[in-house]
Amino acid sequence: MSIQLEDKHIVVVGAGPVGCLMSCLLKKKGAKEVTLYEKRPDMRATDIDAGRSINLVLTERGLAALTLLRERERVIKELTVPVLGRMMHDLEGNLTYQPYGKDDSEHNHSVSRSELNKFLLDEAEEVGVKIVFGHALQDVDLENKTLHFLKGNDDIKVQADVIVGADGAPSPVRKALMELDGYEGRVDMLEDGYKEIPFAAKANGEYAMAEHALHIWPRGNHMLMGLANLDGSFTGTIYMPMTGDLSFEQLQTKDDVVAFFETHYPDAIELVPDLGNTFLENPTGTLGTVRCGPWFYKDDVVLIGDAAHAIVPFFGQGLNCGFEDCTTLNSLLDECDSLEQAFERYHELRKENADAIADMALENYIEMSEKVGDPAFLLKKKVEHKLEQELDTIYRSRYATVMYSHVPYKIAQDAGLIQQDILDTLLHDISSPDELDINKAKALIEQKLTPFYQKHNVNIDKAL
Repeated sequence: MSIQLEDKHIVVVGAGPVGCLMSCLLKKKGAKEVTLYEKRPDMRATDIDAGRSINLVLTERGLAALTLLRERERVIKELTVPVLGRMMHDLEGNLTYQPYGKDDSEHNHSVSRSELNKFLLDEAEEVGVKIVFGHALQDVDLENKTLHFLKGNDDIKVQADVIVGADGAPSPVRKALMELDGYEGRVDMLEDGYKEIPFAAKANGEYAMAEHALHIWPRGNHMLMGLANLDGSFTGTIYMPMTGDLSFEQLQTKDDVVAFFETHYPDAIELVPDLGNTFLENPTGTLGTVRCGPWFYKDDVVLIGDAAHAIVPFFGQGLNCGFEDCTTLNSLLDECDSLEQAFERYHELRKENADAIADMALENYIEMSEKVGDPAFLLKKKVEHKLEQELDTIYRSRYATVMYSHVPYKIAQDAGLIQQDILDTLLHDISSPDELDINKAKALIEQKLTPFYQKHNVNIDKAL
């Protein structure tokens, strides 16, 4: 059973990483023609992301998608820096390290958004995808499968057999779908925004901080983060409210910026040459969550990635979730009898999981900005780390399950609630991981968590 695409002209809107990957997979599936339209110029020839390039994180779900292109190991080797844990910076500059996995074999991969995107553009062209830049989608005639683009002052109409909306959170393709009866969609914006603050390498090209950690300066209602790049620098990002006290609105001059950093991030100042000008010159980005449905229309249109489910970046899963869309849809093209059936099943499989990771990403913002410096939270993480080391066949943290397995996000989310109840019970009378009663922990896990996994046919020992 396999859907035949040999007579299909498929138009993919949006040449970000997810759109590029899906284009490659559709062409490799035998589609007659795949055309990828992008509103921006070719980023391989023009620097279009300066000052707005939150580093991406690749984890198992995203890496599995690259396996379909036979490029997993090449991407890891050539484009990424391994990230083994979090490094928290307090106001005095003291550092606290927290590993991500049960050991260093479980780690994330920091990757430049633009470098990954360029790599995938090359891959798309290599497999025969036609890429058209400088075409901004204006609207979609769903019944006639016609797309209206604007190139400069020229109106351009494009006919397609299938339309794939990979056009990000503002998605005009999604907008067209949401105007249909029975379709719903909303974008929930955070009150906080973000700004890139690049951290320079040392004069000799070495890293100025530990390169294998995500650096976090948690300060309550604002925070600073840094992820390593291949050249010895870090991509730093500050997150804070757009307006009000301690907000972007209040930082209007170089003196404002320097005074703010001297108060809240004193050990970061030396990392940023010309801090005041750098901060003011880089644009301030917005953050939001897209929830909508259904993600398809007949066998004509389907949404993937941020167009269907944009999330905030605080669980490092936006890219991975979008890539998992691609792998899921790619598999369904082999398993289903028609495109409409594949699109419908894709939506059924992915919707609740996209909503789950959206919720977890919002929760993680609170964890990263407020809790990671809290002694009670750090104790809980140390106890959980001990559980993962000593009882790893029956217990893995929610974080590890999300990042290093293919267990559906919704199951990881629901299991996380049970895990929190177990941890709260275990932490009630202890002040150190050394005081953990491992037999009591094992009994609680087998009583409360193991039956949940069994109900959902998850073998957590085999999943990670």
